[in-house]
Amino acid sequence: MPTIRISPAERIRGGIEVPGDKSISQRAILIGSIAEGTTIAHNILIGEDCARAIDACRALGIEIEEVVTANNKKPKLAISGKGLQGLTKPARDLYLGNSGTSMRLAMGILAGQGFDTVLRGDASLSRRPMKRVALPLRMMGARITRAATAGDAGNRRTRSDLYPPLRIKGSYPLRAVRYTMPVASAQVKSAILLAGLYARGRTEIIEPIRSRDHTERMLRSFGLQVTVTKAGVSVESGRLKSPGNIRIPGDISSAAYFMVAALILKSSRVTVRNVGINPTRTGILTILRKMGADIQIKSHPMTGGRYEPVADITARSSRLRGVLIGPEIMPRLIDELPAIMVAAALARGVTVIRGASELRVKETDRIVSMSTNLRGMGADIELEGDTIVIRGVGELHGAYVKSFGDHRTAMSMAIAALAARGKTVIADTACIRKSYPGFEDDLRNLLC
Repeated sequence: MPTIRISPAERIRGGIEVPGDKSISQRAILIGSIAEGTTIAHNILIGEDCARAIDACRALGIEIEEVVTANNKKPKLAISGKGLQGLTKPARDLYLGNSGTSMRLAMGILAGQGFDTVLRGDASLSRRPMKRVALPLRMMGARITRAATAGDAGNRRTRSDLYPPLRIKGSYPLRAVRYTMPVASAQVKSAILLAGLYARGRTEIIEPIRSRDHTERMLRSFGLQVTVTKAGVSVESGRLKSPGNIRIPGDISSAAYFMVAALILKSSRVTVRNVGINPTRTGILTILRKMGADIQIKSHPMTGGRYEPVADITARSSRLRGVLIGPEIMPRLIDELPAIMVAAALARGVTVIRGASELRVKETDRIVSMSTNLRGMGADIELEGDTIVIRGVGELHGAYVKSFGDHRTAMSMAIAALAARGKTVIADTACIRKSYPGFEDDLRNLLC
């Protein structure tokens, strides 16, 4: 079981480029596969989640190859799409490892196919609920059930809820729906939008709060008309045509660790270059600035196959203060909350985080993983249901902590360890490869 040992750091300084956005990379693989023509995805993340999406699309008959060039170190993929009706029945079950995004988006695509498919995941993904995705897809005509396993005998829980493995019996054409989402979720919304490509008529989704819009932006870049209103978003079936090249920005979730490290360590300054600043993802910038963070943003022009806004973000040492973080901003920063919790633990005053229930259904229950670890390092944290109350302390101390099998917990604890007194050992860190295979090397290069 791999571990990371981290000693306190005086400061962190320099410039860095983080890997391509994980959410956008997975969408590029899946949408590129059902488009017509070859798509070259630049700066794509080659992590475990994306590898599972690639394997699944290959099993569905899509040719995907890594593009090797002498002058460009950033990974590229050539995805030879076959159009909406070009997928073929796989010869095996599709294994998606720990990738909840890949599974939920694939459910939307497979709902409109003329064949059955079984989607499987690892032990962690098999504990993540899929009913909220399946319900609207069933309304559209797909049959989605749990695929039986040997362990199901006598297990009442698996019969009352819906957890992977899933059997999807597709139907074409699907029925268009007008679906009001009870909780904002980009993954659920994206699954419905992708199923809408295979439906007759207009598929409309009403959101209680606007969630990240990477799917809508990418569908537009592939030539589809997407209508966005204050209430939600809608699509009609139409051909997807490859734009040729798409450029994937650096992942703001990965940049968050280095921004927070620079803020909590004295005499620190870090610039993260080419980071995606999609307005539906910049909640972390809003909250950190509200906490008193010195953050500067230098935007780039949207040219050359770039359809997502990109910027260089510079963070400097700051005296942070506690803030109230409400449910209205959760869809814009849910993946960055573990890093924000580290900042809050060292800020002056009290930080209250409300409406964070989505953290409980990630790779692990991140409310539990982060509060357990931070308490072990001396943080003052109370949980009241899904509300997190963090009273800032002057200093954390080194400790033995665990990743709980979650990449974001592991990397957040690495940042906390830099500001702690004494050495910290983080156990079970192989999960970091899910989104940031080079995290340790990049962190080491910024320490001085």
